[in-house]
Amino acid sequence: MKKKILIGVLATLLSVPTSGLFAGPLDGQCIALVHGILGFDDTQGLAGGLVKYWGGLDGYLRSQGAKVTTPGSSATNSIPTRASQIQSSVSSWMTANGCSKVHLMGHSQGGLVIRYMVSNLGFSGKTQTVTTINSLHQGAPMADIVLGVIPGWLQPFANSALSLLAKLVYRDGRPQDVIAMGKSLTVSYVKTFNTNSPNKSGIKYYSYGSQMAWADLIQHPIMALTHPITWAGGLFYGLGGANDGVVPLNSQKWGAWKGTPSSYWFATGIDHLQATNLAWSGQNYFDVQGYYLNIAKNAKAGL
Repeated sequence: MKKKILIGVLATLLSVPTSGLFAGPLDGQCIALVHGILGFDDTQGLAGGLVKYWGGLDGYLRSQGAKVTTPGSSATNSIPTRASQIQSSVSSWMTANGCSKVHLMGHSQGGLVIRYMVSNLGFSGKTQTVTTINSLHQGAPMADIVLGVIPGWLQPFANSALSLLAKLVYRDGRPQDVIAMGKSLTVSYVKTFNTNSPNKSGIKYYSYGSQMAWADLIQHPIMALTHPITWAGGLFYGLGGANDGVVPLNSQKWGAWKGTPSSYWFATGIDHLQATNLAWSGQNYFDVQGYYLNIAKNAKAGL
């Protein structure tokens, strides 16, 4: 009798699809993680795979049952150019993976890229939710300051040199346009962008962000240099001084604001790069996997 019961249990287990046995909380969800400026597809990463934009988060979300893509696009270019590239990549991936709709999640300029896709490129029918992370929905004043320092007559020459440098670094054959990238981050550009890229009805929009407590050179060796500039620019444009080193906290809010991550007690906030665990830079200062799991679970629930 016991033998028959055991055989029956084994037969039942073997008849259950493997995906059903090991499915995580994100089972069946299709997610596209869209990078910001200077970003890249984490399938290959940068520097021979030594640097990953999402610091392994794509793999982690897959371990929780989701289908995840990290599409690449021009590292330095305008929002429309990058949006067209991302849409093409995501559409092909969705077809190959049986996804009828996708949760779009964009970091920094990537947040504006996915908003543009949905509002202006007819991607709303394939989009389940739009989630932005540390994006610049009211602009990044530092871009205004940097472009203001470069004389108009010098910009074409600077653009040629910097765009060529980007091509040499990324070597992916995609067009690069550093000045177009910079202008897309300015307060005035984004103000017009918001008018021309309104939210689509029927799609839920969420936003997350972070801030640095102060310009700590130990935890934030890069962002500590830009934090004071962003602080001053944020105050000048009425966006407040709190920022992640690149984007004022108030500029990071769009749709339903879901807040900032809880950093560990010894951390001095979470900066713009640590927010995506770039090159695994954030995981020592906050529960980055738990943070993104909650982001994905919120998108799934549509709360």
